[in-house]
Amino acid sequence: MNSYVALLYSIVLGPGRRVVMRDLKQMAEGLGYRSPRTLVATGNLVFDAGQTSIRDVEMPLEAAFSQTFGRHVDIIVRSGAGWLRLAASSPFHDEGEKDATQVHVRVMREPLAEEALVGLQRYCVAGERLAIVDGDLWVHFPGKASESKLLGAMTTKRLGIGTFRNWNTVKGLSDMLRS
Repeated sequence: MNSYVALLYSIVLGPGRRVVMRDLKQMAEGLGYRSPRTLVATGNLVFDAGQTSIRDVEMPLEAAFSQTFGRHVDIIVRSGAGWLRLAASSPFHDEGEKDATQVHVRVMREPLAEEALVGLQRYCVAGERLAIVDGDLWVHFPGKASESKLLGAMTTKRLGIGTFRNWNTVKGLSDMLRS
């Protein structure tokens, strides 16, 4: 049995409708995944499954989500070991420990190339710093992330399928995997 982390891109189904974590866990159980558990109500799922490829986990999750909730959502999956490596590789660890809201990672389905940084640097006008580690995009926002011009530039069209998580979520999922 291996542990996996599944990150949902968005769990807003429509005006006033969000995915209930209990329903998300039931969906995972319906796929045969064991011990599904969630971290906060923002689409973070940890579960156990037999050894399989990441894409062979993502595809059934996305199909089941669409069938269960009536809307397609991109779901990015990492093995438990892969998630722990991601957390350990943060280039902005110290900054995240000081203020977890200032450090985010865009976890990518397909690894980003270093060239992606070139197109994003011009949007770093408030001291933001960027780094690509193992294909994932790490961002340090010295101010409020929601006020950064960089956020609007980090689109799926420009970067590919991915989803952001802040440092608290990265650490929380790591703690879940270790327990």
